[in-house]
Amino acid sequence: MLRHLVIRNPQKSLVKLGALIFSIGLQLCGVNFASAALNVPEIAEKSPYSNLWLDYSPVSGEKQAAYRKLISGIFSRGAGPILQNAKNELTFALSKIADAKLAEVGDLNTPGTLLVGTLADWKEVLSSQLIQKVERLKDDGFILKSTSTEDFGDGVSSAGKHTLIIAKTESGVLYGVFHFVRMLQLENEVSELSITENPDVDIRLLNHWDNIGGGIERGYAGKSLWNWKELPAVKSERLYEYARFCASVGINATVLNNVNADPRLLRKDFLVKVAALASVFREWGIRTYLSINWGSPLPPSDTPEVMKKWGGVGNLKTADPLDEDVRKWWKAKADEIYELIPDFGGFLVKANSEGMPGPLDYGRTHADGANMLGDALQEHGGFVFWRAFVYGEKRNKDRATHVYDEFKNLDGNFQTNVFLQVKNGPLDFQPREVFSAPFGGMKNTDVSIELQVSKEYLGFSTTMTFLAPFWHEVMTSDTYQKGKGSTVAKVIDGTLFGRAKSAIAGVANTGSDQSWCGNIFNQANWYAYGRIAWHLEMPPEDIAKEWIRLTLTKDAQAVSKIQDMMLSSHQATVDYMTPLGLAFLCDPGHYKPGPARRTAYHGGNSAGLGLDRTSKGSGFVNQYAPELAAVWNDKKRVPLNYLLWFHHIGWDEKISTGRTLSDELEFRYNHGVSEVSRFISIWESLKGEIVSDKYESVLANLAKEKEYAENWRDVCLKYFHQLRN
Repeated sequence: MLRHLVIRNPQKSLVKLGALIFSIGLQLCGVNFASAALNVPEIAEKSPYSNLWLDYSPVSGEKQAAYRKLISGIFSRGAGPILQNAKNELTFALSKIADAKLAEVGDLNTPGTLLVGTLADWKEVLSSQLIQKVERLKDDGFILKSTSTEDFGDGVSSAGKHTLIIAKTESGVLYGVFHFVRMLQLENEVSELSITENPDVDIRLLNHWDNIGGGIERGYAGKSLWNWKELPAVKSERLYEYARFCASVGINATVLNNVNADPRLLRKDFLVKVAALASVFREWGIRTYLSINWGSPLPPSDTPEVMKKWGGVGNLKTADPLDEDVRKWWKAKADEIYELIPDFGGFLVKANSEGMPGPLDYGRTHADGANMLGDALQEHGGFVFWRAFVYGEKRNKDRATHVYDEFKNLDGNFQTNVFLQVKNGPLDFQPREVFSAPFGGMKNTDVSIELQVSKEYLGFSTTMTFLAPFWHEVMTSDTYQKGKGSTVAKVIDGTLFGRAKSAIAGVANTGSDQSWCGNIFNQANWYAYGRIAWHLEMPPEDIAKEWIRLTLTKDAQAVSKIQDMMLSSHQATVDYMTPLGLAFLCDPGHYKPGPARRTAYHGGNSAGLGLDRTSKGSGFVNQYAPELAAVWNDKKRVPLNYLLWFHHIGWDEKISTGRTLSDELEFRYNHGVSEVSRFISIWESLKGEIVSDKYESVLANLAKEKEYAENWRDVCLKYFHQLRN
């Protein structure tokens, strides 16, 4: 864990403070530090937790020598906390990766210097052409460049080649530093750099479903990282580690608490704790958000410990969004929060969903509710993320139609600081489902996508399922809303409909577990989410290869084997759980198989299996562009992966594989199980190549997954056999 000159814990900072005073004293005595080695941020004590993809293992001797020859010092002009973290990260990383001791440099006359800072810090010495390039960057974008004399202004003296890491903002510099360090870790060539990077998405959120009591809803990696009992007095080192890991993959916002929100978090005694967390995350360019309970203006409940029966934290008789007192209450609450947290991000809202209160309780619309909160946050620059996760008995019996039916008539009614946050699929984070209709269907609304990094329906922490292939499948799906090429990614980044801002959210999989994520391969999903949030269509094979080389091994043969496992893992999980477009075959706990309790979702009977979502069935296909509806309506043209999502198929009916449905199901379930067995064989062949504790941990998990997969196969096939007969 990096240690900084920012005093967090007085007892732990005495040594660092003494070193600082000593160094200042030497400077006052005339000692020249222009060429003295920087005090490399040390690891004060060996962390008991995983270093994830920032392990910073030494690269090959040849690369170490090349890096040391290329980079000898660092020249940073800024002094903000984010920039200080960026500078410390560079120094620490190079000390571990290349055994390099960087010198502090104060001019451009030392070849091989890392020049680090914002445009404001460096503008006076740069050429007008380079200044213009930096000015065109997004706020979080950056430029990595091996400099030449043309990059500096007239009359600026510069000796030799330097490496420039520059951005418009300190956060951009930080992301540039992590990008550069990643290149060093991967042993890439960095002597002739000319890289310009901009994130596809402006707001890259990690949504935590953490509760005040320390538990995590749909969390499978231990307790919450936020210790509300100790805050604000104690800010654990792990909070800084968490923020650093998020920043390293470009995540710039975090929602602290469960969408089933306990209103007590809006009380002053909890807001000061939130402010303490925000003070940590701010140093890494991360804005803090809260999930709020719609009923917060109401008086407290008599049963505050009973979930969804909390009442509020106010004294009003109503939570009607058009009531003037309610509007004033939320405005005052927003002002109170921003007094404590000037860079507060805003609110995430789950309303009129699964028992949570909302504006519909008062005869108002979702837009009425979202806009009222938007008004409260507007002057502070805050945002509202209004979740579009709604379903219920009074709607079409096909739950997949509910989200779009609920919100389509509100398109264009949400104000400029409101996002409609929509899950990737129309049901609920199923192993595979088609993209949700609001992506492309709501052309006049800022729509953000919600992915689930935690695997609520994919085996929790038991499976090794790598989610990047499925997320890539979603992002590259064509909505056809403005013709061919109108991908979901273009909806999310705002370019398809000319939206001015963009956002993406991922439901976090982190917790107090030693591995952070429940198992080692779940770490890859946190990493993948960050990389995809930055570049929405980043190829999953590239993400997997990066993560393997950063985390497990750089041996080419081993990397290839593990990459095969990862890229095959999602399809394997789908095959042994919900093949051919099936969904919701799980029990109420969302872990074990329970198809007998889910007939409304699979449509199985003695004649066949699958739901008719065509124009002649539930009409679900009519929510999409005609080009898609035409394909999905035709069971001979619909992709095999979605056959049973859209069609009810007879047990003995032959499908595109040449097998009957019954035989294809048996083939798919057996294939999924056999893939897990294959993963075990591959992993066993890597013994000695992977660090022993990681090797043994993964092997044990794979053994559990094999039993898990076999149980899913056996229960589902037995049930389908009983249905047929």
